[in-house]
Amino acid sequence: MLTPFEIARRLRRIGLMGIGCRNAEFVLAYNQRRFYPRVDDKLVTKRLALEAGLPVPDLYAVVSEEHQLAELHEKLRCHEQFVVKPAHGSGGDGILVITGRRGDRYRRSNGHLMTAEEFEHHLSNGLSGLFSLGGHPDHLLIEYCVQFDPVFDQVSYKGVPDIRIIVFLGYPVMAMIRLPTRLSDGKANLHQGAIGVGIDIPTGLTRRGVWGTEIIRDHPDTEHSIVGIEIPRWDELLQMAARCYELSQLGYVGVDFVLDRHRGPLILELNARPGLAIQIANGSGLLHRLRKVQALEAEGRLSADPAERVAFAREHFPTT
Repeated sequence: MLTPFEIARRLRRIGLMGIGCRNAEFVLAYNQRRFYPRVDDKLVTKRLALEAGLPVPDLYAVVSEEHQLAELHEKLRCHEQFVVKPAHGSGGDGILVITGRRGDRYRRSNGHLMTAEEFEHHLSNGLSGLFSLGGHPDHLLIEYCVQFDPVFDQVSYKGVPDIRIIVFLGYPVMAMIRLPTRLSDGKANLHQGAIGVGIDIPTGLTRRGVWGTEIIRDHPDTEHSIVGIEIPRWDELLQMAARCYELSQLGYVGVDFVLDRHRGPLILELNARPGLAIQIANGSGLLHRLRKVQALEAEGRLSADPAERVAFAREHFPTT
């Protein structure tokens, strides 16, 4: 059995970063507070991405007042499928995925039907701040429901997988895909039971997964392998992630994407405080990779060209 000293030494050797180091050395040091609204409000993020020419899911409606709820049903009548998101939501809380209709009722992604009154009640809770950071009153986005790429058909349970890429000073340093499970109720959220699967930066191939505290190679619901999946349009995803440095003006940021079968990569949201479970999914620490980018910064060799930053990442950040 390893001693605490031996465990600490092993963690240092692989460059595993803890939350204290992340907050002090990267979030606080590289993310200016005045730029947080660019990523903390999904509506602002969407508008900035569109201005930068980056693709996002279509926006159908924005709800900011209670009186708008009654007229919303008619506004959405032409959309069989859509997603409701709190603009300041966190961790997937409050996201409502509608996949169809039955009369005046809405069918959720888990197959359950909601009455119009239940639908309005959910949105009213969102407006009141039930799902937002800090519990403050919020506004809601209603947008296009992503149809995920068929490459994920066998490794996702009733939900849309998403891809997270952590970007430091414009360099993609680590990536994973989050796969919905029965436990997560079809949501791609690790804290609710989704699977995190590490992605090799140079190749775009999945390596291994983590489900809670368990290292896995197969999806627990579909029993198909999650290893060796080639992420479609990988270079395009890396290029888009690198460009989010200029978009957000944040030095350390997580960029979340979905791969739509018709529209390709779409930016879902940005996160100024991306979690650290991505390291477990990859079986590798972030710290060594971040230090390599800091070395470029110290030498005055940071590139302003996203393509050059992606090329550096593909050369220096393999997942072994």
